[in-house]
Amino acid sequence: MTTFEDRENAFENKFAHDAEMQFRAEARRDRLLGLWAANLLGKTGDEAEAYARAVIKSDLEEPGDEDVFRKLSADLGDKADEATIRNQMAALLAKAKAQLMDEI
Repeated sequence: MTTFEDRENAFENKFAHDAEMQFRAEARRDRLLGLWAANLLGKTGDEAEAYARAVIKSDLEEPGDEDVFRKLSADLGDKADEATIRNQMAALLAKAKAQLMDEI
């Protein structure tokens, strides 16, 4: 292989790795969000875990985070406003990324 082909393969591998890590971070964030929201809703144990799984599944409806936001906003009602939910989404994404980096 030439140096150019090696570099091309390296960039492709890095892109694939970065995309996988972003997906894993978002899925972990969604789980953490689900547990946070479940706590606000008074859910514990298996019921909280089931709710967290439902939040993860809601992220698969469309690209981006709006599907997750809509689910949380609808489920939480007046327990959390838009700013609180969006701030929690950002904070938990950072936490999820840090957790993943610690596992590597």
